[in-house]
Amino acid sequence: MPNDELSATRLLCADVLTRPVEPDGASAALATATVTLSEGEVEVGLWEAGPGTDTDTEADEVFLVLSGAGSVTFDEDGSAIALRPGVLVHLREGDRTTWTVTERLRKLYLA
Repeated sequence: MPNDELSATRLLCADVLTRPVEPDGASAALATATVTLSEGEVEVGLWEAGPGTDTDTEADEVFLVLSGAGSVTFDEDGSAIALRPGVLVHLREGDRTTWTVTERLRKLYLA
């Protein structure tokens, strides 16, 4: 039988596909997670953006696309990754990227 008190401390979000996110103030098109967990240097959260285009200098991060569509282009060599549900991406700290979001994108990230 599960311990409800322990489960409550481990459960971040029951449904990462529909959990609302709050705007982060950086841009009307961008929003960051209302649910994040930070343990030392590790952060887990939800992020949404778009549609639109934006540039960024990345932190070390792994993310899984949950919904939406677009691409992330790496400025260093011009390579691009098509983003769609199920795609898992590793961004390296310092990567300069251009995000083109064609359908509002939601990702679950670990940074």
